[in-house]
Amino acid sequence: MKRKQLAGSFSVLLFTAVILCFIMTNAKIYHVDKEDIIAVNGVSLKYHVLGSTEDAPVILLHGNGGTHKHLATLAQQLDSAGYLVYSIDSRGQGDNEPLQEYHYKDMAEDVYCFAKALKLTKPAVFGWSDGGIVALQTEILHPNTFSLIVASGANVTTDGIIDFDAFAAQFQQYDSLGNLIEPEPLVKMMLTEPNITKEQLHTIMCPTMIVAGQFDLVAPEHTQYIASCIDNSTMLILEGETHGSHILNNPKMGNVMLDYMKQNRY
Repeated sequence: MKRKQLAGSFSVLLFTAVILCFIMTNAKIYHVDKEDIIAVNGVSLKYHVLGSTEDAPVILLHGNGGTHKHLATLAQQLDSAGYLVYSIDSRGQGDNEPLQEYHYKDMAEDVYCFAKALKLTKPAVFGWSDGGIVALQTEILHPNTFSLIVASGANVTTDGIIDFDAFAAQFQQYDSLGNLIEPEPLVKMMLTEPNITKEQLHTIMCPTMIVAGQFDLVAPEHTQYIASCIDNSTMLILEGETHGSHILNNPKMGNVMLDYMKQNRY
């Protein structure tokens, strides 16, 4: 009788141990959909995280003066495909406090520090427009930060923008005396930077896709130039698309990125 009782007790203990082990093993795996704030590189950054906590991480970077919400469609697609998505409001933009001065290198340092602080091991990254510049600059400053890069509508010098003089004229403002007013800090950065060299682009070793719309702000020959300077890269021009029509509320960019990550086994 005692043997049967002991055997029964052992079975209960074994069953309990198995259940506890299962719970502990899977406790770390859960779906998150939340916004948070993190202090990195001397600034506070608002960000949104979406996905299951043990999925492969992807960082999303928006364009000049934008917000992570502009990339919501892409974030949802990546989440549905099994990725953990970190959508960042760049310094001084979105829900972050505005700054008096901006530089792409500072934003790149922000992204690097963000990935380190959250212990993201070689995430993939998508950057649109300024976000694409920042993604490239981050990998230049900190090689092997990313597993792969997808950059859409990025330029590496100001002359990569089609008819730059006309583009810059859109932002010119004058005071009542006819004197030219200095542009807003974010606009000033966009009109004077980036200044990424051919040699710097050559240092990028991870798989990189350079994307632009057929009617993008960035000249097609400049997009080709960027791709040609990165050894492990591919270029894609999306017919009929503008600077952001394939991104804003459009699944096209997400489909392209998912295919590219699958090709590179990410």
